[in-house]
Amino acid sequence: MNKEELASFLRARRELLSPRDVGMVEGPRRRAPGLRREEVAQLAGMSTDYYAKLEQQRAPRPSTQITAALARALRLTLDERDHLFVLAGHNAPTRFERSDHVSPALLGVLDSLVDTPCLVQTDLLETLAMNPLAAALLGDQTRFTGLNSSGYLRWFLDPEERSIYPADTHEQHGRSHAARLRAAMAAGSDTARAQRIFSELNRQSPEFVRMWDLQEVAHRYDDCKTILHPALGPIEVDGQVLFTENHSQSLVVLTTRPGSTSRGKIDLLKVLGRQTSSLDSTPAQ
Repeated sequence: MNKEELASFLRARRELLSPRDVGMVEGPRRRAPGLRREEVAQLAGMSTDYYAKLEQQRAPRPSTQITAALARALRLTLDERDHLFVLAGHNAPTRFERSDHVSPALLGVLDSLVDTPCLVQTDLLETLAMNPLAAALLGDQTRFTGLNSSGYLRWFLDPEERSIYPADTHEQHGRSHAARLRAAMAAGSDTARAQRIFSELNRQSPEFVRMWDLQEVAHRYDDCKTILHPALGPIEVDGQVLFTENHSQSLVVLTTRPGSTSRGKIDLLKVLGRQTSSLDSTPAQ
C-alpha cells in the first residue's frame, strides 16, 4: 500500500467532483473546490473518520470492498479504478465483460435524475445502483448478494419478488425473464454465471422449466408495467433504457405520463420517500 500516493489520488479525485456531479445538493458557498470528505464517505458507505485518515495517510489498508466503494463514489473510470486498487495494495480486478463497477456514464445520468425513478442493472438483472426515488418505489434491490442478486433467479424462487406486480401480469413477466436469460446465456457479459442461474432455476422451478421450453429469446426490457406500491396503489410506468456500449449494463428510467394520476403519485412518493410505507407489507390492489 502506497499511503502517500493513495492519499494524493483520493484528494485529487474528490476535488474534481461537485455535489451536483453525484446527485447531491450544492448547499452554501464552499471554501474549497470539490466534494467534502464527509460527502465521499457517505457515498462510499463508510465513516468520515476512516476516510479522513486515508487522506491523512494514517489509515490501515482498505479492504477490496472499501476500495471498490471508493471507486464508485469518486466516479472512477475502469483505468482509474485499477490504479486505485494498486495504490491500496491490491491486485486490480480482472476485467471480465461483466463488472459490478457501475459505468461512470450511466451513473452520471442516474445522479442527475432526481424527479424520476431510475436504476442501473446488468444483463443478468442485477441491480448495481438506484436513485432514492427508485428505491422508494421498488425497494432496495442492491442489497442482494451471490446468485440471488439476479432478478431472474428471485422472480422464480422468491415470492416476495412478485409482490409489487399485479397477479395477472406474472405470466408475462416470467416469460420475459426466461427469454432474456436465454439471450444472456448465448451472448451475455458473463455466460458462465448465466448458466449457473439457469441450472438453479432448472433444478428448483417447474414454472421456469415450462417457460424455458417455449424457446423464446429476447433482449427487450418490459417497457410498460404497473407497480403496486403498498401506500399509493397502482402506478403505471414506461421503461426507457440506455445501454453501455457492450450492453453489459443498462440504465432503466421509469417515466410516467405528465399530468397523469401515476405522475402525481411519483411526485408524492418523492416527498414521502420510505417514511410511511414498507415494501415488506402487502401491496395495495
